[in-house]
Amino acid sequence: MKHGFLASTMLALGVFSIITTEIGIVGVLPELADRADVSISQAGLLVSVFALVVAVSGPFGVLAASRFNRKTVLLLAMAVFALANIVYAFSESFPVLVAFRIIPALLHPIFFAVALTAATSMAQPGKEAGAAARVFTGVTVGFAFGVPAMAFLASSASVPTAFSIAALVNVLAFIGIALWVPAMPSEQHLSYGKQLQILRRPRLWLQLIIVTLVFAVMFSSYSYFSDFLGGVSGVPSLTIGALLMLFGLVMIAGNLAFARLIKHGLLATLLWFLGGYVALYLVMYAVAPSAWAISILVIPWSLLHSGGLLLGQSLIARESTEAPTFGNSLFVSSSNIGITLGSALGALQIAAAGTRSLVFVGVGAALLALLAVGVSHLIRGREKAPQLAQHE
Repeated sequence: MKHGFLASTMLALGVFSIITTEIGIVGVLPELADRADVSISQAGLLVSVFALVVAVSGPFGVLAASRFNRKTVLLLAMAVFALANIVYAFSESFPVLVAFRIIPALLHPIFFAVALTAATSMAQPGKEAGAAARVFTGVTVGFAFGVPAMAFLASSASVPTAFSIAALVNVLAFIGIALWVPAMPSEQHLSYGKQLQILRRPRLWLQLIIVTLVFAVMFSSYSYFSDFLGGVSGVPSLTIGALLMLFGLVMIAGNLAFARLIKHGLLATLLWFLGGYVALYLVMYAVAPSAWAISILVIPWSLLHSGGLLLGQSLIARESTEAPTFGNSLFVSSSNIGITLGSALGALQIAAAGTRSLVFVGVGAALLALLAVGVSHLIRGREKAPQLAQHE
């Protein structure tokens, strides 16, 4: 049990280092643009190309990686991320910087999918959600500490220092995985065709739609956190920074709470999650002009936000038990599509009706998700009916 705990903790450290590398670049983009002698809009490619590659390549990369030992795949990913951070610490060539966003992005969904599968397979029966929650803690800690730390190190020391320390974290995760994650044979017994067969299930596609909508609910507003709090509610910029930190800290506790809730009932937890978001967004719209009221709402907002990762992964895992790693890759891709969709619709809503109305995008996505959940539940009920009849 101790071995499994240490292994999942090292996997969480790996996830933390990946999130820090992926999102932390936002805080140092101006410095990278100056060093590479490109405009900020051109440098923005370093952010968008990563998310695009992750969303598109995930399932294909995981299928290719399924032929290899999972531990080897995890170690390779950590080594590539460490190398990419070293390149970002010292390179001044923009094409090289773009290339070293694409290369690690190809391994990003593979690491996530394999890490989730490894953590849950090492967990005791009935404790899979808790193991997944520990891995997802790396995401929340990355957002809460890793991303602001990159910006702080770049401004207080230098960009090379920031990326060098990020590379060091990759190396520490590499060592931890090498020491405590056991060797896991490849999934060669599962042919590509057998893994792809899960895509024939209508219920799986419904779960992918639900996960996409769940992440659109979450990121339609979270993507514009600073603009909403500052521009609509008048929260000072220093306070916004503190609230972002609080958001990440509460998410860590929320991860563990949602793991327990999901263990007792996945469907009920999902319904409460979506209903809670509808209520939260409507209250946010009502009290938006009040800085103190919005600041208080950051706590329930972050608690709800923490549930999306585990709920999404659990929904896909339930429908992909024969090919769990491939299923986890579908979760990574659908969640990234949801993030992109939510952010894009949020931008359109802001342009059309202002930032305060942003919450209605999330309300609409939540209602669509509830409809998809209802359809999925009906299909599941119809599939179970013949099975029950056979046993009678």
